[in-house]
Amino acid sequence: MSKEELVTKIRQKQSFLCIGLDPDVSKIPEHLRGAADPIFEFNKAIIDATHPYCIAYKPNTAFYECLGADGWKSLEKTINYIPKDCLIIADAKRGDIGNTSMHYAKTFFETLSCDAVTVAPYMGSDSVKPFLNFPGKWVILLALTSNEGSRDFQQLKGEHRRLFEEVIVKSQEWGTTDNLMYVIGATRSEDIAFARKLAPEHFFLVPGVGAQGGSLDEVIRFGSNAHCGLIVNSARAIIYASQGHDFAEAAKKEALHIQGQMALYIQRHNW
Repeated sequence: MSKEELVTKIRQKQSFLCIGLDPDVSKIPEHLRGAADPIFEFNKAIIDATHPYCIAYKPNTAFYECLGADGWKSLEKTINYIPKDCLIIADAKRGDIGNTSMHYAKTFFETLSCDAVTVAPYMGSDSVKPFLNFPGKWVILLALTSNEGSRDFQQLKGEHRRLFEEVIVKSQEWGTTDNLMYVIGATRSEDIAFARKLAPEHFFLVPGVGAQGGSLDEVIRFGSNAHCGLIVNSARAIIYASQGHDFAEAAKKEALHIQGQMALYIQRHNW
């Protein structure tokens, strides 16, 4: 999905919502646990209920990989089931030396046919560039995350900038606004503003709204650009809105609520 197509989807759906598909077997409704593939049945119901209200789905691969071969099959089935009008983001946080990164890229872009993958920049350009060699695909580079431990390294101040700022500046030499996005956590509005000044035209994938305490209003105020430029992720608040037989309907209501808020901002800013 190109940048232009992504912007068009935001306008059409009046949404920039991404739904995280992070299915924990211990948290999915009990009545699904006896199914042949409870993870896929859970994801399928969530997707059926929510896809009109979001522009992206983001399976976190850890929730599938921990289940071995069966989990990987559930991931493949889930990705194949996601409607084609939604961006498919593999939240895999890969990053290794060049040849290994190339094979990771093939895994997610060719074998699984994902549109985007999250990538860790710690090993530098030769660990990121292989992912950028796939036309029509996106690298979503970890820049500023919303967890408490982000202070350990990401906020360290160098001679001119903090480390997360250096990541944003340097990485723009490798990719473009058409194949490179950034993970920018929602929990510190002033840092979102710093990131936007450094990358005015790039899309940001923003976790941390909702369950982690981030404010949608502040994310938009400090992180949006002329074409929105945001993909805001919500996982637990939607997929675990209920653990009963009504879990899909509850997920639909929560997704619709968030989409309704987003629509007001889209109309107000004329995105």
